[in-house]
Amino acid sequence: MENVNKNLGLSNNLRLKNVDVDRNAQVIVDLTTVIDAPLQTVWSLQTDINQWPSWQQDITQAQLFGPLAEGSTFKWVTHGLQIDSTISQVDPLRRIVWGGPALGIDGVHVWAFEFTPKGTVVNTTESWDGPPVEADPDGMKAQLTASLKAWLAALKKTAEAAN
Repeated sequence: MENVNKNLGLSNNLRLKNVDVDRNAQVIVDLTTVIDAPLQTVWSLQTDINQWPSWQQDITQAQLFGPLAEGSTFKWVTHGLQIDSTISQVDPLRRIVWGGPALGIDGVHVWAFEFTPKGTVVNTTESWDGPPVEADPDGMKAQLTASLKAWLAALKKTAEAAN
């Protein structure tokens, strides 16, 4: 699909198909929250990767190399683990997807945003697969769930405080 989009000259927000998590992965976690803040505020916080450590206690380093665009990479450290991620989709104010391997775990992380009368709805879905996940799928699911809940809580707290 990527080559089709490039060949047709389509921009990121006119993609023919959204990138998804690995639906065959051993662990998939899907969480949603509503944030009482404008969509632009929430999107800006989430996509300003270099600033993640300023509002996320679990992330101690983050650096984006290049623009916020498909193919750009970033390095970040969470819970002492360095992760190298590649952005696979950016649909401004709607969706960002990244993924990459870390210690034998292949992760794909989708973030979706929608403004509603009740606030900005943020949905995050992440898949994990690989030998460490196979060895302890229940433990890995619990760890990923806790991590995503903390991320959403920090995003909500920071966006609402800025509102």
